[in-house]
Amino acid sequence: MRVLSNIAGRAGALVDRAGGSWLSRTSGNGEVRGQELAILRRLALASSAALVVVPTGLSFITSPAVALPVGVATVCAGFLFSAVGSIALSRLRPASLPVEAVVVEHRDLMLEAACGLVLLFDPQGSVTAVGGRDRAEFLSWMRDPSGRGFVEQVHVSDRILFLQAVDMLRQGSEALGVDLRLERSAVLEGNDQFVHIRMEMSARRDSEGRLTGIVSQSRDISYDQQLREQAARKAAEAESANDAKSRFLAAVSHELRTPLNAILGFSDILSGEYFGKLENNRQREYVGLIRQSGAHLLSVVNTMLDMSKIEAGRYELLLEPFPIEASIGTCEAMLALQAKEKGLTLTSRVQRGLGDIVADQRAIQQILINLVGNAIKFTDAGGAVTIDAAMTDGMLKLSVSDTGIGIATERLASLGQPFVQIQNDYTRRYAGTGLGLSLVKGLVALHGGSFAIASAPGEGTVITILIPFDGSGAVTVQQPVDVNRTVDFPPRLKHNLEMSEKRKEEEVNGPAKAKIA
Repeated sequence: MRVLSNIAGRAGALVDRAGGSWLSRTSGNGEVRGQELAILRRLALASSAALVVVPTGLSFITSPAVALPVGVATVCAGFLFSAVGSIALSRLRPASLPVEAVVVEHRDLMLEAACGLVLLFDPQGSVTAVGGRDRAEFLSWMRDPSGRGFVEQVHVSDRILFLQAVDMLRQGSEALGVDLRLERSAVLEGNDQFVHIRMEMSARRDSEGRLTGIVSQSRDISYDQQLREQAARKAAEAESANDAKSRFLAAVSHELRTPLNAILGFSDILSGEYFGKLENNRQREYVGLIRQSGAHLLSVVNTMLDMSKIEAGRYELLLEPFPIEASIGTCEAMLALQAKEKGLTLTSRVQRGLGDIVADQRAIQQILINLVGNAIKFTDAGGAVTIDAAMTDGMLKLSVSDTGIGIATERLASLGQPFVQIQNDYTRRYAGTGLGLSLVKGLVALHGGSFAIASAPGEGTVITILIPFDGSGAVTVQQPVDVNRTVDFPPRLKHNLEMSEKRKEEEVNGPAKAKIA
């Protein structure tokens, strides 16, 4: 046995020397891989056994003189083909690495190729490794983040956010993000003291689910933060400007209403000739124009005041049951003469048995007057204006349709915005402030309803509003009024007391009524 073992050892050494010499010449770089030597050893061992078995088997078929050379040649050829093929396949197949080596290779790849700044934390929040494609840019203004160095650079107010994030990962969360501010190591001119970063954190756990580390990827969001701050600042400025505009409109409206009421009252007295006859018809005409212009201006002022109250959330609805037929009839009575003067037909259709609606009657009448007034204004002679009222799925459906000039499709979206009209200042043929539809939309929204408009140039317009029939959608005042405080509305001017005394004297001498168109 010892002799056979020595022979086998010497044969193996001979195979290693011969195979190593051959492999070093064929590898291209002079290196010999242990895997390839192992293949040659196994093939040499198998061929040694085949040198005995193959010729013996062939001797049963043919003569020994033929079987011996043919068998040896067959075994040698098989050895050469097997050796070349096996070694070629082993060189094409990539060498397998241990699992630990693969993990290390992937981690190094992540630390080098991942965008931003990549930090590896231990379960206590200390940095164990630093990487990332942009780490040079981050480290140019940061101090060394290793260990507790990163936490010490975090803004004091944001450290609790970072520690809470680490604690949440420790308790079972797999990933989360947090926005932090990092202090610059040196503040240069034009740079802020702190840099805003977005840190995405992922947990690494062992087989038992315990936290073994944290992988974080950070990117600079300072520019995004500046955009957010600018947007917030502009939104605040716009809101402040809108509030200032609403306060201005409310103040101006209050200041204008008192003298306008006086103008209307005195013009009524003059036109009624309570204190003497006017000398000629021209004087009467001028007094009527004063009354008409004052009424129009007061209507505009009241609309502006209502709009400012709606925008400020101070418009209070007085909900009460009333028949919608009465409001439609009032609207028709007020605008019938105007429609007749333009040669229009004004009609209404109300569903039978409609019953009483719960809403603010004054607001509903204002909606109808504005919609019908617009329809009359934009409809030429010979046209028709129709008011429809019906019940649809618990909603009151009010429709005002006309056969007027219509509205282009691209302009429909701009309707309902304050001070916006269909035509521009140079081409429009119709007077107005552009507040009518805006007021209608605001009043409908306060009732919890919806507003829709359909129109086409030359084919007329149909405006439809839906309002909850039982008043369930009405919006309450945002800021309740203190009932214990006495407030004059509208606010009294300094000379208001004198005006009141004059009106009392005028009422004694004769009735003076100011009608608002």
